[in-house]
Amino acid sequence: MARNKVLQPDFKLSFLLPKYWLTWFGVFVLYSISWLPYKLQLAMGRGLGRILFRLGSKRKKVAEVNLKLCFPDMPEEERKRILKKNFENTGIALFETGMGWWWPNWRVKRKCKVIGVEHIEKAQAEGKGVLLLAMHYLSVEINCRGIGYGHPMVVFYRPHNNPLMEYFQFRGRGRANKYMLGKRDVKGLIQALRDKEACVYLPDQDYGRNKSLFVPFFGVKETATTTGTLIFARQKNVQTHMLIPTRNEDGSGYTIEIKPQLENFPTGDDVADVTLVNQELEKAILQKPEQYMWLHRRFKTRPNEDDPSLYK
Repeated sequence: MARNKVLQPDFKLSFLLPKYWLTWFGVFVLYSISWLPYKLQLAMGRGLGRILFRLGSKRKKVAEVNLKLCFPDMPEEERKRILKKNFENTGIALFETGMGWWWPNWRVKRKCKVIGVEHIEKAQAEGKGVLLLAMHYLSVEINCRGIGYGHPMVVFYRPHNNPLMEYFQFRGRGRANKYMLGKRDVKGLIQALRDKEACVYLPDQDYGRNKSLFVPFFGVKETATTTGTLIFARQKNVQTHMLIPTRNEDGSGYTIEIKPQLENFPTGDDVADVTLVNQELEKAILQKPEQYMWLHRRFKTRPNEDDPSLYK
């Protein structure tokens, strides 16, 4: 089985040039913090998030707009509570990056509980590939590592723009999983499914107008929703499941749940199928909305190109 060799970044001497020194400093700090007690890191993350919340930023405005668009009938005080908690979780997510990239295996295994692996094992025993639809929960880095200890995966992901950070990200995420595929490697993911692999795909962001349909997502009736999900789901002998990774509220670690197969999916009706995907994402996000990545511009692509931005 061939791996995506193009994406596997090697260490380069150019990483030692001055333009990367600030990145090295950040990596050193993050690596050092990763060895601190887990609950101390959670507390530090919440503190950092509160500072970022008070400072305000464009991302805070984006999150405010997203929450208002998605939950127009929710009391404003509740939206503010979720926003504040969301920033605390964003601060924690920074330190979870260090955990996911550098924690020893035993420490990750102790903190991550994977539920529903039997669904994958049953599908593969029947000669099927497994497409796992996940969402951008903020604890993605540690959960990406944790899921691999429940069952090694093929992960479809967006490479980091900074080559040095990509060097660390690729190795960190891949430590427990089979291999990584860049977001443009559609053929690679199709081949992995044909090889009866379990593959993780995240369909919950705005990937632009190309190959998208405008269907409801929470309170936004026309949300650009990728049809890429259907390219993979309609491959022969493929089952589609939801993968829901969350941080436990009691500080005990993480629960990664693999749900039973989506029945009669896809149906061949693209609008109905991507609508169903959004509905499943909504149910998953509503479990712990304060842990979802509200800071990205989910609704930047409008139904008509001349429609005004929702973020102005």
